[in-house]
Amino acid sequence: MGASDLSGMVVVVTGGGSGLGAQFSRRLAADGAHVVVGDRDEASAGRVASEVGGEVAVFDVTDSGAFDAAVDRVAAHHGRLDVLINNAGVAPPRHPERDQKAFANAMARAEGRIDDLEPLDVTLGMTDSEWDVMIRIHLHGTFFGTRAALRHMMPRRSGSIINVSSIMGLRPAAGAPHYCAAKAGIVALTKSTAQEVAPFGIRVNAVAPGWVDTPLLAPMDPISIAGITAQIPIGRMGRPEELAEVVRFLAGPESSYCIGDVFAASGGWV
Repeated sequence: MGASDLSGMVVVVTGGGSGLGAQFSRRLAADGAHVVVGDRDEASAGRVASEVGGEVAVFDVTDSGAFDAAVDRVAAHHGRLDVLINNAGVAPPRHPERDQKAFANAMARAEGRIDDLEPLDVTLGMTDSEWDVMIRIHLHGTFFGTRAALRHMMPRRSGSIINVSSIMGLRPAAGAPHYCAAKAGIVALTKSTAQEVAPFGIRVNAVAPGWVDTPLLAPMDPISIAGITAQIPIGRMGRPEELAEVVRFLAGPESSYCIGDVFAASGGWV
């Protein structure tokens, strides 16, 4: 297997039916990997799997038993699991009124009118359910997937686990404490697990995307998009295919010395 060839490798991508996950699936399949597109939405997963010549695994990453079963089926059928990409996630729900208030606060702050700032009460107003959903999907899901994959990678002393964190996990910002906490937790989980399993030939790394133009941003209004873009040094949001190149590197032998590393791809946001 050459440096640019993933032929024979079996890859599972969670959240693979759309957005970044779909692009990760396309990129790895383009270099010969057999991709299992995992998603809760069977139709979306099926479309991507058909496109890349892969297969579908329908499950919810917050259900540890379902995650275990899906990974077990893949490993039993193919006799191996080479790469797991823990990508499934959700964006914090949008609150238009709060966004408008945040924009007004930003303008007031820029003009030095600190006394005119209005509290957003994001943390104060957050419900137990809102917190729990974000933590379960991102952090619990990443842990469940990592554990399931290791059951098959450890005996073979080989494998790569790629966790999708976020620039918000490296540089938390006001407005989404549950999302920031979950993504920061993924960074810590990545580093801790990587140190544990590195002697056994398994690499665990993470990518921390900045703002990427995917369907997750569809609910955002143009003013919010413009405000975010203005803060990105490169002057634009990322493209899914750019993040896919980072993931492709971590999936293949080119990243053999990457252990517990976190690769930010943010357009300079950090």
